[in-house]
Amino acid sequence: MITIISVATYLGLLYRLPSEAEWEYACRAGTTTPFHFGETITTEYANYRGTDRHIGETLYRGSYGHGFKGEYRKHTTSVKKFGVANAFGLYDMHGNVWEWCADHWHDNYKEAPSDSKAWLFDDDNNTRLLRGGSWNSYPSFCRCAERDWFSPNFRDHNIGFRVVCSAA
Repeated sequence: MITIISVATYLGLLYRLPSEAEWEYACRAGTTTPFHFGETITTEYANYRGTDRHIGETLYRGSYGHGFKGEYRKHTTSVKKFGVANAFGLYDMHGNVWEWCADHWHDNYKEAPSDSKAWLFDDDNNTRLLRGGSWNSYPSFCRCAERDWFSPNFRDHNIGFRVVCSAA
């Protein structure tokens, strides 16, 4: 099993996964809307499942808010394909691939760290957080605040990671 909270140093810099708080701060880039670019999302701005789908009696919508349905590409896209960076210059924060965070899963933020550090238990096998949605996600899963979780040894073609780099 690969430990996904590993920290590495190279040339005096520290590389690690972001905490959940860092990830959301980076995604929002000073905004308070569901998406860093506004109240809704379209497949012109991000890679997600932009088509409706019925699973049993449940309808999963390919649109969000007052947005329109769009394309379902069925795979990842190259970085910067949509040319929509947030105010911090970060691309693809919504959709494309779910991104691992260093934190263990918690149902809520009660007793969460107030310093933006990862919220961990003593057991490395605890479920871990994912943020951002993916190419296979419906638009509501791509919101800045949306969260999901999986076992740290889970692998899938719609999960990736974003690395934080800081002084060691």
